[in-house]
Amino acid sequence: MKIRIALYGALREAEASGHVELEVPAGSRIAELRELLATHVCEHAPAIPAGLVRRSAFASVEEILHNHRAVPEGVELAVLPPVSGG
Repeated sequence: MKIRIALYGALREAEASGHVELEVPAGSRIAELRELLATHVCEHAPAIPAGLVRRSAFASVEEILHNHRAVPEGVELAVLPPVSGG
């Protein structure tokens, strides 16, 4: 299935459009999607640290999606990098 992911923060540099579409097998978990996105970022934006995707949160419009959750079908997801500030 094809999943559309909105990119924010430094991850947006991986795609000028601010979105990426990845093909994931049906029944995939967020952990598997995370690794696919990390590979995509490494290939398309090598200046972005690979660990950034691993520390980022995945979310639907309704909730944060943890690694054990199934990738929802038919909804756009967002990947939110960690933020610091004061």
